[in-house]
Amino acid sequence: MANTLFLRLEGPMQSWGERGQWAVRDSRPEPTKSGIVGLLACARGINTDNELRQLSQQIHVGVRCDRPGKPLVDYHTIGGGFDKPMLLRADGIPKKTEKTGDPHTELSWRTYLHDASFLAAVRADAALIETLTEAIQSPHWPIYLGRKSCLPCLPPFAGMGDYASLEDALMAWGNPAWALKSVRAVIECFPTEPGAEMRRDEMFVRSHIQFAPRYARTIEISTHVPPEEIYALPLPSQT
Repeated sequence: MANTLFLRLEGPMQSWGERGQWAVRDSRPEPTKSGIVGLLACARGINTDNELRQLSQQIHVGVRCDRPGKPLVDYHTIGGGFDKPMLLRADGIPKKTEKTGDPHTELSWRTYLHDASFLAAVRADAALIETLTEAIQSPHWPIYLGRKSCLPCLPPFAGMGDYASLEDALMAWGNPAWALKSVRAVIECFPTEPGAEMRRDEMFVRSHIQFAPRYARTIEISTHVPPEEIYALPLPSQT
């Protein structure tokens, strides 16, 4: 039975924030675990803290960066200095500038990945993989790539299979007729493994935007990466 679900994460824009706080919204150069958990949660129709935390703890994730894309920083203004609608402070009082008393305008910088394509491998027990596979092909809610404005240009489902490790799964997905390339991969691991780095993208309490630490290592793998034009064609079946 399959223990791995593959997701093709590709779209005009993606954004996978890890440290973003209000005005500055960052994006990691590859999908975060919390972002993938959110995508799967939308597919299954779950949104409570306990359900999200349980799903995050039940899966392990590896990401292959087939096409890293280019970072794009979008400059926003929020509020625009108008009386209505007016930005409010945490206590509900209208937010105004200190010098003039005019309605406050909030500045925001939001980073996106433009024209990127990733292959994510989600590893879990066979029963959960079967449930996630059904859900991702018939999602309960619309799914998106990190932010609600970032829609996928392809159906995310890219197959399933049984593999000894996330690294084996990411190396195996492909077609021998495609070009053999060395690409970066980020694989969830134990803290004691060589190259393990802590990341704060383990889903913990969504309602308060709290995340727990987890560990991942970055490696280079040699695998058959599809050419860009292949993404418009049906994906190969995986066994």
